[in-house]
Amino acid sequence: MTRICVPIMASTAGQMAREIDDAQAAGAQMIELRLDYLQDRNEEGIRALMEYAACFPGQIIVTCRLASEGGQYNGSEDARMELMTAAIGPATDFIDVEYEAWRHSPLVSEQIGLQCAGGCESRNPQLRLILSKHDFQHTPADLDAIFDKLLHSHADVVKLACKAESITDSLRMLEALRNARRSPLNKGGLRGVIALSMGETGILTRVLARKFGALLTFAALDTGKESAPGQPTIKDLRELYRWDALNPATRVYGVVGCPVAHSMSPAIHNAAFAAVGHDGVYLPMRVEPSFEAFEAFLDGCLARPWLDLRGLSVTIPHKENLLRYAEARGGEIDPLARRIGVANTLHIEPGQREDGSDAKLYAFNTDYRGALDALCQGMGCQPTDLAGMPVAVLGAGGVSRAIVAGLTDCGCRVTIYNRTAEKAVALAAEFGAKALPWEQRVRPGTQVIINCTSIGMWPHTADTPLGETGTSPAATTGGAGILPASGQLTVFDTVYNPIESRLLREAREQGHQTIDGVAMFVGQAAAQFERWTGQTAPTDLMRDIVVRRLTATR
Repeated sequence: MTRICVPIMASTAGQMAREIDDAQAAGAQMIELRLDYLQDRNEEGIRALMEYAACFPGQIIVTCRLASEGGQYNGSEDARMELMTAAIGPATDFIDVEYEAWRHSPLVSEQIGLQCAGGCESRNPQLRLILSKHDFQHTPADLDAIFDKLLHSHADVVKLACKAESITDSLRMLEALRNARRSPLNKGGLRGVIALSMGETGILTRVLARKFGALLTFAALDTGKESAPGQPTIKDLRELYRWDALNPATRVYGVVGCPVAHSMSPAIHNAAFAAVGHDGVYLPMRVEPSFEAFEAFLDGCLARPWLDLRGLSVTIPHKENLLRYAEARGGEIDPLARRIGVANTLHIEPGQREDGSDAKLYAFNTDYRGALDALCQGMGCQPTDLAGMPVAVLGAGGVSRAIVAGLTDCGCRVTIYNRTAEKAVALAAEFGAKALPWEQRVRPGTQVIINCTSIGMWPHTADTPLGETGTSPAATTGGAGILPASGQLTVFDTVYNPIESRLLREAREQGHQTIDGVAMFVGQAAAQFERWTGQTAPTDLMRDIVVRRLTATR
């Protein structure tokens, strides 16, 4: 079973003792005592610390990491060996030393070798040796060859951690983990393997370590206490990514974008998986903006069918790239997604071939469904009831395209207003809508106003696309744009942070019906969820999670 290991990196033995207690309370199954972080590195203090650590019910790793491999230690090897041997006692399960130090320093191999299981003077017959290698600059091309060298050693556990320069490096690291566990050099899989990618795109290796049988994954006690870049907190690992539910059969999903670290999609989809009992995990997947990067990522996933990637949410800037990729691979594209010109969802049905070449791809767009569902639920009507309804759409970007396509498909009379008039005219011509100058919004007779711009989004919450005042010049328009004082108007804002924008607040205060952007966000996510799982999405739960996270952020 893959364990969660929390690194303890405090500068004093007393603080380390407190963090050991915190790690236990948080659910850690292992701790790594980083002696290189101690400011007062004396043998007596370390022995006292180890006596205290003996109360920890899980396993204990001891290391004093060299600065050359990302640690804090710059002293002599003699002093380092004295510190590490002082920390070895009945409570110590593993001692971690650098592979290069083991190879090139007789002092290290002799001193540590005598302490580990099988050594004639071993103080702890159960002590096991971890030989580790770190690269904080890049991910080498020959990961399998590096693991072969590590596996040729006397190590009980081999560890490789490298900086991921792109998400494809993380895919290669997962493959190297899988290969090392199955290698003939691994004595029938008896030796433990740790394989991690550092950086934002390394989250795949840290969460999926359990799926692929790594000895452990590292998780920080709290934000700011990471021992390496990209390390999740133990709280996020256990709660957000549902660590305890992961297993070799778990299906993988994710949100692809750039940036993507602050996406709320992992929170709502993972919670929804748990609610319906779907064996899946949903991860953030940063892919650089070019089509080439997107293509390399998806090619890498499909060539590794054992990854069990089954679905992706695709956001800025890759919605057009998804459509292009699916078309090139002969995937099935939803007609409305093709008409809109962008897709935001990928569904993958695995094939039978080991190279993944017969996997079936389905690309579609759920933005329009999310918007239409939110609109109809807010108005208490069916899509067929929208026929002939006059609707004003503010903006002519990607969100507008999906919404205009959906509205015109329902027979609405759509008028588009955009700050760049040419874009409004082009979008209107494409979907059989009408375009008018931005200054003329919103005209009498309009029944629905949909804001598809970013005006009013946090942190510019004083702005509104229909007001006379605001911090943004784009939001300062004049009297023609003011909401009518009364009437049966529905105002829908696709902005969801804040939940109630200034536009919605003023519309509500004037007696108009309002629909917030959370409804659309949840609606499009629910459509993705149902396509992937075949189950009804728990939309109330999904909305509650978004609202709670937005409230906490604010």
